[in-house]
Amino acid sequence: MKIAWFATKGRGSNEAQRMQALVSLLPDTTELPFDKADKRQSFFQLWAAIKREKPDLLVMEGTGIAGGAACLLARMVYGIRYVVSSGDAVGPFVRALHPVLGIFFEIYERWLCRWSAGFIGWTPYLCGRAMAFGAKKTVTAEGWVIGSKEASVSRDAIRSAWGVPPGALVVGIVGSLSWNPRRQWCYGLDLVRAAHKVERPDLCVVIVGGGDGLPRLKQLAGSLLGRRIFLPGPVPLEEVMSNLQAMDVGSLPQSVDGVGTYRYTTKLPEYLAARLPVITNQIPMAYDLGLDGMWRLPGDSPWDKTHQEALEELLRGLDKKAIRKKADAMPSCGETHFSKEQQIARVAAFLREVLQEGGRL
Repeated sequence: MKIAWFATKGRGSNEAQRMQALVSLLPDTTELPFDKADKRQSFFQLWAAIKREKPDLLVMEGTGIAGGAACLLARMVYGIRYVVSSGDAVGPFVRALHPVLGIFFEIYERWLCRWSAGFIGWTPYLCGRAMAFGAKKTVTAEGWVIGSKEASVSRDAIRSAWGVPPGALVVGIVGSLSWNPRRQWCYGLDLVRAAHKVERPDLCVVIVGGGDGLPRLKQLAGSLLGRRIFLPGPVPLEEVMSNLQAMDVGSLPQSVDGVGTYRYTTKLPEYLAARLPVITNQIPMAYDLGLDGMWRLPGDSPWDKTHQEALEELLRGLDKKAIRKKADAMPSCGETHFSKEQQIARVAAFLREVLQEGGRL
């Protein structure tokens, strides 16, 4: 039986690589074309490929409208069943950016789950959401470390490249620095603000990544840029683990709402593999995966006053003994949910059983 799959981020994207790995144990799989830069054209190309291939099962990584519409149409016109894989709660995510548009996407998300043959969630919370919307079967595939779990550059060399002084306590984050105009926020902004408030000469903040938020962070860093706030920009994939292991504490802020509470964040496997203790919010992940290895701060979001003040208070009293205790309590990546081999095996078993239920409707 034939499986056709695609990623709404496009061929070659990290999500396409994820899905390619997840279906790698299955014998007859085909990747269908999709270009995120031209969603309208991609819909027509995808639809033509579906008509040509007539697969027994469609698998979509992502929840974009163009891809989802093709899946729903394939089900209605040809009776082709489909499976959705997603890392976000679509309705709340869109509603956080565009409140009115979010209502439409909430309905779309429900339809997508209701008429699917199954759902692959990046977290068990997303699987539960999909089941509440009518998905018949679900399986969790949380993601894994992309690239080596070992540092390719020494801790001292990375810190020297950053410009961090010897013996400094480094709190940092690695990720995409995309600016949210509605919230006036991006990853790392809470750390920049804290660095200005916490008068500790030994405390340094390092924010690794690129995006339209980077120039804003540089501006907000002001006189501390290059002294206690360091913004080295994006790094190659093979250096991510080296950058994480050069930090003392990691930051993974999430909103405590319909968006953040469903997430693990794609960087979590790397943070766990680096055994890096994490500062985050009071979201389910922080209790389920790293109870003793994480600082869970109060506040509804990383941009609210309660969270910011709690972060500053934590950083004022943070010492290396407390950090070592948290680091020792961090679960090993390979021993928890983030084993690539285990995820590939269970998704393959899941898809085989979805196929065994019957081909067309």
